[in-house]
Amino acid sequence: MTLQQLRYAIEVAASGSITAAAARLYIAQPSLSKALSELEGEMGITIFERSSRGVVPTEDGTRFLSYARQVVEQADLLEAQYKSGNPPRRVFAVSSQHYAFVVNAFVELVREYGESRYEFSLREGTTFGIIEDVRLQRSELGVLYRNSFNREVLTSAIRQAELRFEPLFEAREHVFVSRGNPLASRRSVALVDLAPYPRLSYDQGSRNSFYFAEEPHITQEVDKAIVVTDRATLFNLLIGLDGYTISSGILSSDLNGNDIVSVPLEGGGTMEIGYVHQPRRPLSPLAESYLGHLRGYVSAYIAKGYDGQ
Repeated sequence: MTLQQLRYAIEVAASGSITAAAARLYIAQPSLSKALSELEGEMGITIFERSSRGVVPTEDGTRFLSYARQVVEQADLLEAQYKSGNPPRRVFAVSSQHYAFVVNAFVELVREYGESRYEFSLREGTTFGIIEDVRLQRSELGVLYRNSFNREVLTSAIRQAELRFEPLFEAREHVFVSRGNPLASRRSVALVDLAPYPRLSYDQGSRNSFYFAEEPHITQEVDKAIVVTDRATLFNLLIGLDGYTISSGILSSDLNGNDIVSVPLEGGGTMEIGYVHQPRRPLSPLAESYLGHLRGYVSAYIAKGYDGQ
């Protein structure tokens, strides 16, 4: 087993394809396939399940890659310290549901390491995709929410992925509407008040279960429903169509401007927002730093007057 073989396996896992990994590594695909086969033979395990759609780590492969990443990271640090004299390239990835505070914390992390060499990734996606990203170690952290409706199913999915959920904070359910919406000036709104307006929600892909929905009360029957894939589109439709969505209530004027407001939902429950990670792998300094920025941003927002409880 060599460091090069470990780097190859890590790149294949990140790319999800031997062809794509070979292109990024600037080597021929047959050479990469041979190196992986030799590594699997030496370790006595199958690291990847191969199909026409690409490759996915097996259960043994997921564990192996966890150790491989630690070995490669330590080797990079050792080499940077004693060989080149240059700081090592910092690598960090987080996957999340569509929350402005996640982006704000990411911005702060990038600013903190702005003078260093780094490769950071922020992936906003489906709930199932977030769990898979962390399970397959495409991301070190995954930010999502639980509540009384989805807790049992989501907790089971997280456990089956051999991940752990760590709570960050609880938020009351709020309704996001445009500043020009008639509901924007209300002290609170009820679900019945939302009936005339289109409900906006995020697409959950092939795992389109109500329990994986990003929005509370997704089972509520509505006459008008629009499904989108990204936050910018959702906010544009909030403004352009007087739509609404239900979320944590925490907004960012830096990212979203002042055209969107949050109004407390009458009789609404709470959203327990937290992160998932691999418990067998200690959090990296970058992950710890990111979580510090995340907690700091939310605490500062709540201190300004948002009633997060």
